Amino acid sequence: MDEEGIMYLIFSVIVVVIASAMIPSFGGGIYTTIAGVLLALTLILILGMNWSDFIIVPAMTSLLGITFTPSRNYTINKKQNAVLKNVNGLYYATGYITANLFAYTFKEESTPEGDELKLAQAPETWERAVMSLQFPYKFHVLSSGMDVQKVRDELEGKRSFQEFQLSRAMQTGGNEMTIADLQRKVNMLQAKMDRISQGEKPIATLMYIETTAVGVTEKAAMDALETQVRALQIGLSSQDVQLTRIVGRELYTLFSYSFSIPTSFGDIAGMFDQQG
Repeated sequence: MDEEGIMYLIFSVIVVVIASAMIPSFGGGIYTTIAGVLLALTLILILGMNWSDFIIVPAMTSLLGITFTPSRNYTINKKQNAVLKNVNGLYYATGYITANLFAYTFKEESTPEGDELKLAQAPETWERAVMSLQFPYKFHVLSSGMDVQKVRDELEGKRSFQEFQLSRAMQTGGNEMTIADLQRKVNMLQAKMDRISQGEKPIATLMYIETTAVGVTEKAAMDALETQVRALQIGLSSQDVQLTRIVGRELYTLFSYSFSIPTSFGDIAGMFDQQG
């Protein structure tokens, strides 16, 4: 879930809490009970909608045996973690994994011990990871330039918030580790703003891995796909990436990118909750 989604969730829960605090004003009786039940159902619905793509919807479609047809001759299975196609009696199952890069270390900060060695060994590490995989896969990278002023305004807002937290921690005598961490966050945000001011343009990147397995039955294809996905997660674990299996709505979106990619960053933003 991205930061915007978290804010919406928190705001929605606060509204429900405030409304629940007003229930006693109904004076008891059947109306108070009804109001309490409705608020409880509302809270459950709010929480459920935030995890519907990854937990609730796949669980329901798996339980009810529901499949989807994203395109002619293609089917999204009931667990919503693969796209299936039958070609001349053979089943092809395709799955996706996001590959999120961990946070970069800016040159303005001190480089953690060992990072330079990791960078030097990166090509060899990548080669060993590819050699360990005995099946083909595709590594997709979608990049888009972002609006400079919009990104700068967002960074300024985040910096102001971190500065406020830093000031409050210093005034209330917070521990040194907390103050140092907040100061580091402020410095990182300022470093990003400085780089933009120097002419560096911000770029948004979405990365994911696609692999396809084949089998004489749907189950055989799915079993082979699960084996390949696990092999990818193990083989690429040595890289500086966070690997997450794609299910639900995001699976359909990535599948549609095989036919046409988005034309702007706005088409991507907000669609990938697990992509930081």
